[in-house]
Amino acid sequence: MTATGTGSTAGLKVVGDGGLSRIFSFPETVNESAARTVAAGVVMLCALTLATQWHWLTLVLAYGFLARVLTGPTLSPLGQLATRVVVPTLGLPDSPTSGSPKRFAQGIGATLSSAAVAAWLLGASTVANALIAMILVAATLEAVLGFCLGCVIFGQLIRLGVVSESACVDCADITGRLNAAQSHR
Repeated sequence: MTATGTGSTAGLKVVGDGGLSRIFSFPETVNESAARTVAAGVVMLCALTLATQWHWLTLVLAYGFLARVLTGPTLSPLGQLATRVVVPTLGLPDSPTSGSPKRFAQGIGATLSSAAVAAWLLGASTVANALIAMILVAATLEAVLGFCLGCVIFGQLIRLGVVSESACVDCADITGRLNAAQSHR
């Protein structure tokens, strides 16, 4: 990868506004319909993992969350399926919402799913199942009700002063987003 870029990352040149800096970014706004579609995919993966005890699927789950934290939908199979296939095919509305709290929520999912992978690898299947169940509950709330638990936590962190309000102006008062999400049901 060479061009008129400046700097390099791990030996690869970063190209101006493109290249790695564009891949490893998260959108300022995301489509709520796509986020809910991704959550539905997470629900299916969690349910399948718990029903079959195929804990290797937790690796897929963890990869997806990590990919979405680092790149939004760019390197996420569920993100690509949602944004390029499901949302356009079903004609779901383009409902923009702030990206920062969604990224935070994906970070929580990445943490829980990575911990589930570690628990599974250490032979603690019950712990892995409990962590997967936690993800299942949060993803179900998002997919079915449009209620993003991670977004609510993010908003609380802003109100407590742990996160700067400038990280997400819309997050300081999430009631408008919650009302909008419920009207799309």
